[in-house]
Amino acid sequence: MICPNCGKQSDDRAKYCQACGLAFQPAAVSTVTAGSYASIWARFVALVIDAIIVAVASGIVTTGTFGVGVVVTFVGPWLYEAFMLSSEWQATVGKRAMNIVVTGMDGTRISFARATGRHFAKYLSAFILGVGFIIAFFTARRQALHDLIADTLVVNR
Repeated sequence: MICPNCGKQSDDRAKYCQACGLAFQPAAVSTVTAGSYASIWARFVALVIDAIIVAVASGIVTTGTFGVGVVVTFVGPWLYEAFMLSSEWQATVGKRAMNIVVTGMDGTRISFARATGRHFAKYLSAFILGVGFIIAFFTARRQALHDLIADTLVVNR
């Protein structure tokens, strides 16, 4: 651990800086408990609900305008997810319907930038034949690849 006061290296288990004596603050304790991770099936149903919402919205906007349709098809899902996950809801409409939220590893709300990274990391999860989604069945916190990349958790509300 690097002391924020003097910049000297101290043992990670130290309660005080070994050089200047500054008391270190204890590490933040996660408010997320093991039983609160969202089920894979709740996440899947939320994904289906969100896909329907985005498809309907995209269809309404793109009717009759091909150029706008291409932009909306790419930008729409990203903005929808990133704005919703970084909002006070911490969830898209589908996730909210399933009573689940997306948080940081410490249980706090994620930023728009982190939500954006998580959204685009989903493409990686999908491009490797869906394996990125499937690994959520095998991780202790039910994290898919995009959750691992973005350092996020999906938990029950």
